[in-house]
Amino acid sequence: MQDHKIKIPGMIYIFISFIPWIMYWILCGFENILGIVIPFLFSLFLIILQIYEREFNLMDIISMIYFSISLVITFIFKLNIFIEKSGLLGYFALFFMSLFSLIIKRPYTLQVSKRDYPEIYWKDERFLKINNIITEVWTIIFLINALIFFIMSNYVTIIISNTLIVFGIIFSILFPTKAPAYFVSKEFKKYDWNVKIDSKKDSKKENEYDVIIIGSGIGGLTCGALLSKRGYKVLVLEQHYQVGGYCSSFKRKEFVFNTGVEDVSGLWEKGPITYLLKEFGLKKDDLFVRNTMRYIFRCEKIDIPHDLNEFIKLLSERFPEEKENIIAFFNEAKKAYEECYKDSEIYGVPLPAELIVKVFGAKKLLNYPKEHPHFYDWMNKTFKQKLDEFFKNEDLKRILSALLAYTGTAPDKTLASSALTANISYYIYGGYSIKGGAQNFANILKNIIENNNGKVLLNHKVDEILVENGKVKGVKVKDKIFKSSIIVANVNAKTTFLELIKEKNLDKNFINYIKSLKMSPSCFMVFLGVDMDLSEYPILIKNLDDGYGIIINSNADSNLAPRGKSSITIITFANYHDFPERGTKEYLKKKKEYAEELIKKAENIIPNLSKHIIIQDAATPKTFERYTSMPEGAIYAFDQSIETKRPYFKTPIKGLYLASASTFPGGGIEAVVISGIICANDICNWKLK
Repeated sequence: MQDHKIKIPGMIYIFISFIPWIMYWILCGFENILGIVIPFLFSLFLIILQIYEREFNLMDIISMIYFSISLVITFIFKLNIFIEKSGLLGYFALFFMSLFSLIIKRPYTLQVSKRDYPEIYWKDERFLKINNIITEVWTIIFLINALIFFIMSNYVTIIISNTLIVFGIIFSILFPTKAPAYFVSKEFKKYDWNVKIDSKKDSKKENEYDVIIIGSGIGGLTCGALLSKRGYKVLVLEQHYQVGGYCSSFKRKEFVFNTGVEDVSGLWEKGPITYLLKEFGLKKDDLFVRNTMRYIFRCEKIDIPHDLNEFIKLLSERFPEEKENIIAFFNEAKKAYEECYKDSEIYGVPLPAELIVKVFGAKKLLNYPKEHPHFYDWMNKTFKQKLDEFFKNEDLKRILSALLAYTGTAPDKTLASSALTANISYYIYGGYSIKGGAQNFANILKNIIENNNGKVLLNHKVDEILVENGKVKGVKVKDKIFKSSIIVANVNAKTTFLELIKEKNLDKNFINYIKSLKMSPSCFMVFLGVDMDLSEYPILIKNLDDGYGIIINSNADSNLAPRGKSSITIITFANYHDFPERGTKEYLKKKKEYAEELIKKAENIIPNLSKHIIIQDAATPKTFERYTSMPEGAIYAFDQSIETKRPYFKTPIKGLYLASASTFPGGGIEAVVISGIICANDICNWKLK
């Protein structure tokens, strides 16, 4: 039956639903008794049609009830009230119908609108909001017309009422096409300023730059490298003695350890990091190596295959009752993930809604759900909802949630789309370690900036962002002033707005919003150099039973440890507030206890590990805060759950950008590369050079 439905566009159907009323008002205006009969027959036809379709429209149901009552009153009780007061009674009936639909939160235009949009739209908040507004407009129109007919009854009444109906129909047609873009762009447009740059380098003094970048994390370095290559005079200021932020490494004797990065995504054909490498003529295989991974779950070892089909087979063998669901889940996930990057060919990254409107136009946003049906579905559900949609086995759900450590959120607090890009994508296209250590990738981006006449100054901590009349003018580093009309903050937004900018330059509500943002979890890391050959182990081991991970850095690159020895990092989530002030006896004691506990746990996977330690070091949340200026040592900047709305990459201060985990799309190497690419393109006014 579903296949034989009569497909009538929604906006045409609104007009069709008005036909019995138009006939009613016209014929009754001439006191013609057919003004009762013909609308009744037409309404009956519409109801029969809807019975056939098994889909009912509230307005047509009300029309049928109204004209049935009017038929009985007119022909059985011989009263002409429905003819004489057609305008007043008709519009009041429609007013109460429309008002009732709003009260029960089922706006009557919603059913009609569903005819024009795929099912993927129907539960979308914007779609519901748009229909609420349309129904509210019709409610007001019906009420005004009813009052007009109550007050007077002449040809002017007819002209006014019909004019309002025409307005309502036009509004119902045009508003849905414009509203999505309006809603997503309304707030962003407050910040969507444009700063013109004088690209003539010769006209600038030594301390003047096209763009100054505060901080040298991967988001800032990505932005700086792209802009330098495109001819901009770029200055990067870094407080530390090396670049990279969380994407850095350090050496103890002959052992190299990474400070944060363990698993990099975005290296498939359409991945943002792949795009970045191509921009600079770099090859993936020269810089990255595919990770091997093992889970410890229910005291069993689960080695994760590189091939998705092999992973599906592994899960199907462990959970045979879920086999068909596993296949269906990954089929949909792969489609959704690829749809996310469907439009990334031009700029190399997926864009948030407000930038889709700005760069590609309102129609692109309107068509987004239709063109990205699978990904759009993931955008409007939590990961828990998506898992529950496919699976019943809780152990299977837990395994598929294992990599949510990369977002630091629980399944019921994580958007399914975030879990897809920061979790499930690793099973589809894999994760990678950086050859030579994480520092190598950061240094390559630094070299690109310097090779294109940019500057990277280390040990230069910015004390203040200089602002005049709501515009950035430069930055202050001790007694030095560096000038630029564009500043890119690659430090956390709290640090940017609460420490580097004087409060008088910001709106109080904006300051309160920034203060209210919750930080993501932090972690505790133990770095071990051991005289053990651990090459038989995978690079990554994640113990889902005890909540910690082991990274054998030297299995990704043997040069990170002396021959026959291994570089190991053990990592677990940690609470910043659990640690006393750095340097105190209490702090050192707590740090030692944490390290010993983690090493002891790791010995369940690598026996006798503690007996082979040559080098040992550790990092607490307060260590990360010290070296990166990240509040609370948060590893993903702000909380990445559905409860947090990150700041836009453009700020209330003209010329000040954010390019970091503070803004879209969040934490992780792939994510901050996206933020850096977006920032660079906006500075270039979305013109590729």
